[in-house]
Amino acid sequence: MEKSVNQIAKTDFSFSELINSLSQVLKNKYFYIAIATLITGLCINIISQIYLYNNYNKGAIYPEMSDLILDKVPVIDVSIIYDLLVIVIFFAVAIYVIQRKEYGRIPYFLLLSGIFYIIRGIFVVLTPLGNPPGFNGSDPLFNGFCAYEFGVYPSGHVGNTFLLLLLVNDKIIRYVMWLCLAGIIIALILSHCHYSIDIFSGFIFAYAIKAFGDKHLNMFILKDQDPVAE
Repeated sequence: MEKSVNQIAKTDFSFSELINSLSQVLKNKYFYIAIATLITGLCINIISQIYLYNNYNKGAIYPEMSDLILDKVPVIDVSIIYDLLVIVIFFAVAIYVIQRKEYGRIPYFLLLSGIFYIIRGIFVVLTPLGNPPGFNGSDPLFNGFCAYEFGVYPSGHVGNTFLLLLLVNDKIIRYVMWLCLAGIIIALILSHCHYSIDIFSGFIFAYAIKAFGDKHLNMFILKDQDPVAE
C-alpha cells in the first residue's frame, strides 16, 4: 500500500513538473514567435498549392518529369502509410521532449519547422512541376494533410521528418524515427507522390536549416528550461 502511495505521489510530481515547465515556456516571447513562424509556414504552403491549383484550372501546364527511380517502380497506392508515419514522428518527438525534459527546446523545434515550410512554400511556386506520372492523389483519409496536392519540390514529408530527427538526441527514439523516415520514403516512391529529387532535396533543405538555426537562432532554446543533468 505504501509503495502504491509513493508511486502516485511520484506521478503527481512528474505531472506537476510538466505543467510547470510548459507554463514557463508559454510565458516566453520566443515561443509565440516560433508558433507564428510555424503557422505562417503552413499557411504559405496551403496558399502556394491553391495558387498552383487555380492556375492549373486556368490552363497552366505543369510538366511531368522523367525519373530514373520512379520509371522503374510500378504505382502502388500506399499513400496512407507516409501520412500515418508522420503522425508517429510527431508523437516520438513529444515523447522525447517529455522524457528528456527538454521543454525549453520546444520553441526551437517549432521555429525550424516553420522556416522549413516557409522555404518549401516558396520553392513550390518557383518550381511548379507536375505530379509524377501515375500519382492520382493521396489516400482520402489524410490527403497529404492538404486538399490541394500540387507542388512537389522539396518533399515536406521527408524534409520536416529529417529536420526533427536532427533535433532529437536519443538513440532509441532516433532509431524509431529513422525507421519511420525509411518507411515514408518507400511509401512516397511506391505511390509516385514525389520525384526522387524532391526526396533527396528534403534532406539537404533540412540539414541547411538545422545548421543555420544552430549558428544564428540559439536564443529560441530557453536556457532556464534545459534538461536536468543526469
